[in-house]
Amino acid sequence: MKTETITVPLRDGNMGAYVAYPDKTPVGAVIAIMEIWGVNDTMRHHAHEFAEAGYVCLVPDLFWRQEPGVELSDRNPAHIPKAFDLYYDFDYDLGVQDMTDTMAFLRKHPAVNGKVGAVGYCLGGKLCYLMCCRPTGIDAAVAYYGTYIEHNIKEAPKLHKPFMLHMAMNDKWVQPEVNDLVERRLSPNPLVTIEKYPGAPHAFARLGGIPYSKPEADKALALSVDFFGKYLK
Repeated sequence: MKTETITVPLRDGNMGAYVAYPDKTPVGAVIAIMEIWGVNDTMRHHAHEFAEAGYVCLVPDLFWRQEPGVELSDRNPAHIPKAFDLYYDFDYDLGVQDMTDTMAFLRKHPAVNGKVGAVGYCLGGKLCYLMCCRPTGIDAAVAYYGTYIEHNIKEAPKLHKPFMLHMAMNDKWVQPEVNDLVERRLSPNPLVTIEKYPGAPHAFARLGGIPYSKPEADKALALSVDFFGKYLK
């Protein structure tokens, strides 16, 4: 596996990104969209997971407009308020724009076969949902937890790309009533797959994080890889 840090040209600036490449290319690409903690060890680990599964995986520095290169941890109490400040100041519409530009960049990359999907965690999960609802051209997307999807649930009728949602059923940020709402509004769409994890907390796939749970993380990764196998080959 080869890894590198690159700069992605966007329509209104330049964004840093971490990229992991599989041994054999060209292949499909996966944009791994971060949580509120920046491009940290957990996100680099996710990039390695998908590269090992046979995909080029790019982790964009989503907060590049606010604080380029920020790297935080849920295990450091001093990082938590900063992470939430960045999160609540983040512009989702600009985020979708940036991910659309990142897709265009990847489609032209010599290591990529032209197919591009996305996997997002928490904040990134909501972006994946929006990318499937809006005319971004994403081939398929996977959302872990999907925090605050309900704030844009009115866009659900426009969802037109294959979308998988990993739903933690003991998620303090996505209450049971919200999970019920999201499932009720999304499940009739044949392009949507919802996987439920009974008892799993928010961020169960955050390796190194406080809520990490390996059984659920391993299951979700296997399902995600299989899902991308249908649409990115």
